[in-house]
This record gives sequence, structure tokens and C-alpha cells, in this order.
Amino acid sequence: MPELAEGALEGYRVCAQRRVVRVLAAAQLLSGLGSGATLAIGSLLAVQFGGSDAWAGSVTTVLTLSAALAALPLSGVAARRGRRTALVAGLLSAMTGSGLVVLSTVWSSLAVLLAGAALLGVGTAVNLQSRFAAVDLAQDAHRGRDLSLVVWSVTVGAVAGPNLIHPGAALGAALGLPGAAGPFVISVAGMGVAAVLLAIGLRPDPLLEARRLAGADDGDLPHAVAAVSGSLRDGVRAIQSSPSALLAVVGVVVAHAVMVSVMAMTPLHLSEVASAHAGLHRDHLSTDSFAIIGFTISLHIAGMYALSPLMGWLADRWGRRRVLALGQVLLIGGVAVAGVGQADPGFVTVGLVLLGLGWSGSTIAGSALLAESVHGHGRVLAQGVSDTAMGFAGAFGGGTAGLVMAGIGYGGLAAVTAALSAAVLASIAFVRPRPAIA
Repeated sequence: MPELAEGALEGYRVCAQRRVVRVLAAAQLLSGLGSGATLAIGSLLAVQFGGSDAWAGSVTTVLTLSAALAALPLSGVAARRGRRTALVAGLLSAMTGSGLVVLSTVWSSLAVLLAGAALLGVGTAVNLQSRFAAVDLAQDAHRGRDLSLVVWSVTVGAVAGPNLIHPGAALGAALGLPGAAGPFVISVAGMGVAAVLLAIGLRPDPLLEARRLAGADDGDLPHAVAAVSGSLRDGVRAIQSSPSALLAVVGVVVAHAVMVSVMAMTPLHLSEVASAHAGLHRDHLSTDSFAIIGFTISLHIAGMYALSPLMGWLADRWGRRRVLALGQVLLIGGVAVAGVGQADPGFVTVGLVLLGLGWSGSTIAGSALLAESVHGHGRVLAQGVSDTAMGFAGAFGGGTAGLVMAGIGYGGLAAVTAALSAAVLASIAFVRPRPAIA
């Protein structure tokens, strides 16, 4: 493309960025159907195929760990080949995973189901990486907004996924498949369309184009990219070189750990509250009790995603660090309300909504802060390390929350998680910003 005057160059960048955000948002919407359906019925299939309730959490665990393990390799591919290649490859893997889940319903195979969940986890990593792809070409003044719009688009897929169970069952029957296979047939189609959309629509590639516009010509780019090994060490080194980047990663990781820990234990806690009030065993709860649990988690998910554009707007207007701090304050407020009012489902619900809002503010502001705190080719690997740490923190938080709750109760779990967010708040107060590295 011929050299452009500064004004024309900025206009071109704005138009390209708008296209990138639209394409990413549409792809997120379509690909989110798979994860929503998996979370909705994956545990039921695992119990059915495994023959024991002990397998109930296996699908979610495999999905979470797979997303964490896939984050850095996908970032390495993006650093070398561009966002389009990484995202399309990840979605094709996830589409294969949905296909394996379909086969698992035909063969009643737990092993095939878990293999499918592992590949679907790569799709979760794609969804996380998409938020960073949304800011490669973004203007400084709109980085938070653009990132939040892509995060927000996940809401539609996450909400629609569980609601595909009934129409999916009809589709499965029409295809001669088990009813549980239907939602994943839809998922295969959705991810396939999303992959095609990204392959066609992300042209020019936002990451490679951002590098080109920053001054790397075609002759310099291969040499510069060759220096990127895609290793964990390179990503960690890039984060450690900037106090603001380190603060951003810590804020995002802690917010995710706090959110997953409390959310994972809330259904169990609410079931115990309901059984205590009704004088029933937890295995004999009423339909109304399950409805309350489902309603609480639904509102929590809405808190996580529905207001993300507002959080992005605030991050652009107030600054990333202030919204990161706001997110941690909301997390503390959420666990405090849920913990103090733990005997009342209404208070727990309010607490979970605040928890979702805190996660949203922390994740969006922290991601935007990380994107602008590390420059050069180390930025993509730093983003991969952030997503990897985020995934492992969620898995660790969800895995240990049960032990904490068993030892000191739901209120104790709330106190422990509040202390984690309070430590991040203290770090925000003491860590001074420094110019991003080149």
C-alpha cells in the first residue's frame, strides 16, 4: 500500500479497526455456542458415561485446563503468523472438539467426551485472545471500548448455548443422533462459520498491520518475528519489564481466581441453605430451589458480560488503573454481601451480581492496561502468559474453594477471597506507572 499522509493513515487505521471489531464480535457470538452448551450438559454426559457422580466436574476441569495450556501456544502462533492464523486454527480445533462430543453421545464414551472437551477448551482460549486482537489497531482513547465490545459479544453465545438443548434435541432426532448430540451439531456449524468469517474478514491481519503501520516493513518483519520464540520465559520477561504490565496481570488473575472460587461454591451453598430451610437432604431439593440456584448464576453471568461496554467506556474515560481498582472494590463488596448475608439467597444473589461486575471491570481494564504497557513483539507473548495464568488461577481457585469452604465455611471463603482483592488494591496504590517498553 502506498505511503499515506498522517491524516489519511489515521483514517485508514480507524476504518480497519472498525472492521476488525465487527468481525471479531460476530465470530465470538457464533463460537460461544459451543462453550455454553458444554457447560450446560457436559457434566450430565460425564456422569452418564462414567457411571458415577465423581465425574460431574471432569468436563469443566478439562475445559479450563485446556484453555490455560492452549493460550501461550496460540499467542506464539499469533506472534509469528498473525492473529488470523492463530484464531482460525484454534476454532478449527474447537470445532473438531464439538464433533468428538457428538461421537461420544453415539458411543457413550467418557474418554471421547473428555477429548472433545479438551479441544473445546482451545476455543475458550481463542475467545480470550480475541479481546487482545481487538486492540492491536485500536486508538489509545478507545482501547477499552473496543476490547469490551468483543468481550460483550460472548454474552449472546453463552446465554444461547444452554437454551439450545431443546431445539438441539429435535435436530439430533432428525439426524438420527441422540438428543444430547444436537446442541453440539449446532456448535460445529457455528464454529465453522466463525472460522470462515475470521479467515475472510480479518484482512488485513490486525496484528501484522499494526506492526507494519508502526514502521516494520516487509523486509524487517520476518527478522523481528524470528526473535520471538513463543516461550513462557519470553512472555514473563516482557511482563516483568513493566510494573504496569505486572500489575495488570496480577489484577486480572486475582479477579478470575476470586470469581471462579466463589461462583463454583455458590450452588452448593445455596443447596445447603435450601435444604436446611426445608428440612430436606440436598439430594431431594424442590424444583423451586434449583430455579433459585439457576437464577442466581444467570444473573452472575449477566454481571460478568452484559455491562462490559460500560466498563470499557469507564476504562477509557477514567483510566485503566482506576477501573481496575473499581473492579477489585466490587469484588470485595460482592463477596462481603454474599458472605455476611449467606443465609439469605437474596443477599447471595446480589453478591454474585457484584462479583460478576467486579470481574468485568478488572478483566477489561487489566487487559487494556497490559496491551498498552508492553510494546514490540513481546506484547503478544505477554498476553498469552496472562491468559495462561488466568486459566490456571481459575482451575486452582475452583479446585481449592471446596477445601476452604469445608474447613471454614462459605463466609470464610468470602473472607479469603476478599483479602486477595484487597492485596491487589494495595498494589494499585503503591505501584507507579512507567512508560511502556519498546
